[in-house]
Order: sequence, then structure tokens, then C-alpha cells
Amino acid sequence: MSSGNHAVYLGIDGGGTKTSFLLLDGDGALLARHVSTTSYYLEIGFDALRALLRDGVAEALRQAGLTPPAVTSAFAGLPAHGEDSSLLPAFDALLADVLPRGRVGNDMICSWAGSLGGQDGISLVAGTGSIAYGEWQGRGARSGGWGEVFGDEGSAYWLAREGLALFSRMADGRAEPGPLLGRMRQHFGVTHDLDVCAAINGTAARSRLAQLARLVSTAAADGDTQAAALLTRAGDELAALALGVARQLALPRDARVEVSYTGGVFEAGESVTDALRAALARVLPGAALTAPRFGPELGAAMYAARLVGARLKPAAAFA
Repeated sequence: MSSGNHAVYLGIDGGGTKTSFLLLDGDGALLARHVSTTSYYLEIGFDALRALLRDGVAEALRQAGLTPPAVTSAFAGLPAHGEDSSLLPAFDALLADVLPRGRVGNDMICSWAGSLGGQDGISLVAGTGSIAYGEWQGRGARSGGWGEVFGDEGSAYWLAREGLALFSRMADGRAEPGPLLGRMRQHFGVTHDLDVCAAINGTAARSRLAQLARLVSTAAADGDTQAAALLTRAGDELAALALGVARQLALPRDARVEVSYTGGVFEAGESVTDALRAALARVLPGAALTAPRFGPELGAAMYAARLVGARLKPAAAFA
């Protein structure tokens, strides 16, 4: 039960796989939580994105027994925000008819606010896509987030694509067969390896394809050295994103800076974090890789509070 702070903050953490709605009161107590599908407009369309946000906000408020005017501040971090200048007005207006005090930005902000607790440092996101965002002495910068066609290095989509390429090389003799070969065959249930082409080309939605990254991780755990090398490359690519942010923020090369992380790629554990830590030591010697303090959905609510000059105490949010 709330101790008397009647402020209400709504955080919306969008992503390539799912969208989370988290409603907290001013004391950090959980009022409502709702989870929906991807909010990547390039996959579902802008009208569907608008409907997803409208329905998700309505469900969170219904759970809490509140009406829109009760929300002190809301923040929605959405994938691809800011990556098409012509769409910025439409993006920024997504909450206008739903919440009187709602703001929209890129989902990288949710990860930064949560993983670093709103403190100076660099946040790496490696979910369906990949991006880095950092703040330092009042300045902010992003790196990556260019999309799956020519970017998103180190992401689940990138790992899935590279894993499929490795599977194809193993299948036709360009690479030594490893556990990944059997993992892919079992996953797709194919007798003929080329049938994977039909399976991928028929259902190549970005979020669904990204889920194949888990096959790379499990194959690496089975001792597949070539799959493990892909995880090492992912760590290298993510370190490069951190370096890109550091350069834009004009950080001294040896500056002591916290680097944290979120996203499904890190579910692979030390095979990714160890590679990332080693790569950071080469390119940002002053970087300290730290486990995330909080998740991005909580980060979205924290940022909503920050927008009105308040500071949540998220350690008590789920006590």
C-alpha cells in the first residue's frame, strides 16, 4: 500500500519482441503491469502501433482502477523513434489522445535509465536489434540502431542471421559440421537442408527470426567452437557501439565510465559478457562492465518520473 505519495508514473518499454506497460505510484509500489506484442512499426504498421499503445494504456489503467488524468507523467520508449524525421511528429503524438502528460522517445532510453539507474554511463541494448545510448555531464549520444538490413550488429537478429549463414556453410561443406547443424535441422524439422530456405523465406518476420539466436547460444554451450566464435564477435560488436558513444561524448580514452547492458543476447551469459569485457578493455580501458541495476520497463517508469523532476526509488518497487 502507498504511504501517501499520490503521484502515478507509467513507463512503456517497447521492443522488437514485446512491449511492457508498468504503472507505479510515487513510492515505487507496483500498481499494474501489462505485456503486449512487438511495437516495431516497420513490422506491424503505424496504425497497429497506435492501437497497441491505446489498448495497453487502457489495460494498465483498468488494472489499477485509474483514469488517464491520474497519471502524473508517462514515457513510452519505442524502437525506431528518431530514425525517420518525417515520422517524428506522428511518433511524438502517439500518446496525445491517450494520456494528457505522455512523452515518446527511443526505447534505448528505457534501458539506460534502468540499467544505470539514471546515472552517467553507457547502456548497451542487444535484443532483437542493437543500440547504445549514454549520458555524460549533461550530454547524451547514441550509436548503432541502424536496423537489420545494414546494422544491428551484435543483436539477436544479427546472431540469427550469422547462425543461419554458418548452418548453410556447414550443410554444404564450406565449414566443418558442428552441433549447430543438428540444432538447426531439429528446430526446422527438415530432412533436406535446403528446405530451411522455404521456412525462412516464408516466415522471416524480424522478431521471429531473431529467436533463432538461441540456437547459436545452445550450440556454443554444446561445444561448437564456430558458434562460440559468433558470440565472441557479438561482444566485439557491442564494445564498438560503446566506443561510438564514448567518442561522441568526447570521453577521455581512460575515463572511468560504467557500461551496462540489457537484452536477450545477454541470456547467453558469460560467453557474451566475457567477450564484451575483453573487447572493452581494448577499446575503452576505463570502462567498468556492470550488471544492470533494473530492467528497461522499470527504467521507462523512472524516466517518466524524471521528466517531471521526481526520482523514483525502484529498489522498493517490488518489495
